[in-house]
Amino acid sequence: MIVLGIDPGSHATGFGVIEVFQSEERLLDFGVIKLRPDESHQLRLKTIYSDLCKLIGLYLPDTCAVEMPVYGKNAQSMLKLGRAQAVAMLAALNHEIPVTEYTPKEVKKAVTGNGNASKEQVQYMVRSILAVDESIKMRHDASDALAVGLCHAQRNRTPQQKRYRDWKSFLKENPDRIG
Repeated sequence: MIVLGIDPGSHATGFGVIEVFQSEERLLDFGVIKLRPDESHQLRLKTIYSDLCKLIGLYLPDTCAVEMPVYGKNAQSMLKLGRAQAVAMLAALNHEIPVTEYTPKEVKKAVTGNGNASKEQVQYMVRSILAVDESIKMRHDASDALAVGLCHAQRNRTPQQKRYRDWKSFLKENPDRIG
């Protein structure tokens, strides 16, 4: 399975492409879609869309994982982040690629074991998991996107445990587990 991870941003959008086979992940590509500060927000969105479409055409991902903007300094920045996220999702969906969204806390917890990890901790773990040499330059936008992809890979590898409403429901569905 090939996963395209995206960390949307209105100034820079990180991307990471990984190949997942059983319990192993292999790095295919990563980088940042740099957006020109002198361009309008609309043109930046167009750049995100067209660059992601090119990546999709190049790597033919099976699935796409996108980090959700959860908070912002102000309403305007949240609106811009939301638009960048929407454009990223649209690029994947227009290529019939399913999209899954993850919160920053989910991503950090999946990669580092700590939902409040710093960007440096996330990048360290991404480099470690994907065996990326320290000499290779990697911006936080890119390592965050790779972390989103790794989070998705982990979630799809680990079966989700069923949750029960109460003890009675558990006992009813699992009579063989009563000792």
